[in-house]
Amino acid sequence: MWRLGGPRLLLLPLLCAGLAGQTLFQSPEEGWQLYTSAQAPDGKCICTAVIPAQSTCTRDGRSRELRQLMEKVQNVSQSMEVLELRTYRDLQYVRSMETPMRSLDARLRVADGSLSAKSFQELKDRLMELSPLSSVLEQYKADTRTVLRLREEVRNLSSSLAAIQEEMGAYGYEDLQQRVAALESRLHACAQKLGCGKLTGVSNPITIRAMGSRFGSWMSDAMAPSTDSRVWYMDGYYKGRRVLEFRSLGDFVKGQHFVQHLLPQPWAGTGHVVYNGSLYYNKHQSNVVVKYHLGSRAVLLQRSLPGAGYNNTFPYSWGGFSDLDLMADERGLWAVYTTEQNAGNIVLSRLDPRTLAVLRSWDTGFPKRSAGEAFVICGTLYVTSSHLAGAKVYFAFSTDTGGYEYTDVPFHNQYAHISMLDYNPRQRALYTWNNGHQVLYNVTLFHLVSPAGAA
Repeated sequence: MWRLGGPRLLLLPLLCAGLAGQTLFQSPEEGWQLYTSAQAPDGKCICTAVIPAQSTCTRDGRSRELRQLMEKVQNVSQSMEVLELRTYRDLQYVRSMETPMRSLDARLRVADGSLSAKSFQELKDRLMELSPLSSVLEQYKADTRTVLRLREEVRNLSSSLAAIQEEMGAYGYEDLQQRVAALESRLHACAQKLGCGKLTGVSNPITIRAMGSRFGSWMSDAMAPSTDSRVWYMDGYYKGRRVLEFRSLGDFVKGQHFVQHLLPQPWAGTGHVVYNGSLYYNKHQSNVVVKYHLGSRAVLLQRSLPGAGYNNTFPYSWGGFSDLDLMADERGLWAVYTTEQNAGNIVLSRLDPRTLAVLRSWDTGFPKRSAGEAFVICGTLYVTSSHLAGAKVYFAFSTDTGGYEYTDVPFHNQYAHISMLDYNPRQRALYTWNNGHQVLYNVTLFHLVSPAGAA
């Protein structure tokens, strides 16, 4: 539940398969829900959709039950047809005996002295033998009427089930295929339209390489086109100037095809980010943000963050001159820092990437020294509980509502000391420097799509 400075904002509970940051609901009738993560280790995109209850696709289980019921009805109907045929034959046989029985009875009634005592007794004995057939005949007639009624009921039930089955879209393979194709088309349209979501899961770590010292940062451009797969590598957290640029992630893994940038001013900390072709970093022993253009190899802009602490005044729990952390998400460029006026609590500011001016700031109320690391997804700041083993994402601050919540999103801190953790919106992955290892985590995001398909 989001908590605000004033009254609590209560959210409707909803439950109903990364993309747009919406309120987490729990009702399958409200709309489509998508859980998506960036990529599995084999490179495949993972997307799970949970469709509202009134949608055809959520009724697959019910459709199977319906088909099984239909099969049972058909089996019963076939069995009743066999029973009806057998009953009809028996009935015909008994009916064939009905006329002789009545004739014999009539003869006995009008019999007179013309019959010998022996003949009369034989006729009487014969009639006694046949007399039970009379009750059997009446029972067969009643059973036949019952069978006919049951057969009619089964026929009506079969028709009703067939109508329901057809209405649910489970009748006919081609029709089902068309519905699935339409669903896939709609999901793709939603995925193209939306780009944000609420963090609900972090994958197991994917170790890309073990290179460098205990502290450092590595990244790819958060705004680059899909054809640009370059990777940047910055070892250390204090007075570094050397930036390695690799042509691709594969080249980074192999340690080949790279160029070197030598920054005119050294950096502090590990909170650097590459955004739209430029490297943004914190200038050593200052609260100045530097914009270095990687293409022209020149500093385009420098600007201080008013009141921001620096030089290990307000670092993360692991220290390392991590006072100022720059990051990017789907909405733009951000800075995480602390000021004296905010009593050491994390300040989240959105920056203009062209001028580095602060567009807006939020006081999250969370003490920065208690945070292991932080990153932003869709305008929501997520804070980890520690930089050591056992860490989890346990605090989230929404810039949309100005409220916060305590979360419980675990992730495996494999090498027990994280000194850099940043989100890349293009790849929907967390880049991590973990005790000299360059590690990726895929994230699972949640969003709700309204029944009309709009966010």
